[in-house]
Amino acid sequence: MSFPDIVPDLKSRAPKLRGRLLPNEPLAPLTWFRVGGPAQVLFMPEDEADLAYFLAALPADIPATVVGLGSNLIVRDGGIPGVVVRLGRGFSDIKTDGQRVTAGAAVPDVRVARAAQEAGIAGLAFLRGIPGAVGGALRMNGGAYGRETKDALVAARAVDRKGTVHVLSNADMHYTYRHCGAPDDYIFTEATFEGTRGDPAVIAAEMDKITESREATQPIKSRTGGSTFKNPPGRKAWELIDAAGCRGLVRGGAQVSELHCNFLLNLGNATAADIEGLGETVRARVKKNSGVELEWEIKRIGIPSARSA
Repeated sequence: MSFPDIVPDLKSRAPKLRGRLLPNEPLAPLTWFRVGGPAQVLFMPEDEADLAYFLAALPADIPATVVGLGSNLIVRDGGIPGVVVRLGRGFSDIKTDGQRVTAGAAVPDVRVARAAQEAGIAGLAFLRGIPGAVGGALRMNGGAYGRETKDALVAARAVDRKGTVHVLSNADMHYTYRHCGAPDDYIFTEATFEGTRGDPAVIAAEMDKITESREATQPIKSRTGGSTFKNPPGRKAWELIDAAGCRGLVRGGAQVSELHCNFLLNLGNATAADIEGLGETVRARVKKNSGVELEWEIKRIGIPSARSA
């Protein structure tokens, strides 16, 4: 499908805009699943000031959605109305200072882990195991291998829908398991993490173990979106899925991974509806088998296509 082109109107409202506005831009290539419809408008701001300027000028009735590396994300087949914001080069700086690492929201989590390791900062190696960027880790309280974003975050910067810049402390984020309580309209632009002094060689060995574990237990070379469902309290989602007989289950071009059944795969020709529908089938079977209602960890955004609605 295609949306009405609102780019000329947006440019007239923000004549000093430096970032790029692209109408009806395909989003599937920007997601790890490689599925989904277009953005009505894709906006790639130059930097935080450009983002704030644009949001201040954006009419309140036009939705704004932010996407990062597209790892833990399903974009539905009908696409995303309004403006999709994707942070790029202007949000890719990273620096270390003492026991702290400050990184833009577009920096992949693995780069933060590497920068910390090279600077001899321990406590951030867990970021090596999170398949995404800093912005997503902030929004989802991303975690892996025993630690979460809340355990290392000092402060974050964000721009709200009115274009106001905010600086949030760790407490301001109101973190719980895989959840951030900061306002939904905040677009994170930067984060500062803190660790402790450590031996770079020891930290490197820890990161190598994480890498080896991921490669042995997760289908990281497939078209996937990371962990699909949150772990219920005291339980493991993959065990519940396995017990419900869903390992290897197929729907259209989508499959439950046989290597790690909390991962869904695009076998090559899946639609977003195939993947999301398979996830809902898994949820229903787990609920019937164990009484546990799994919660999605992967974000699902956009509108279904007319065919899949």
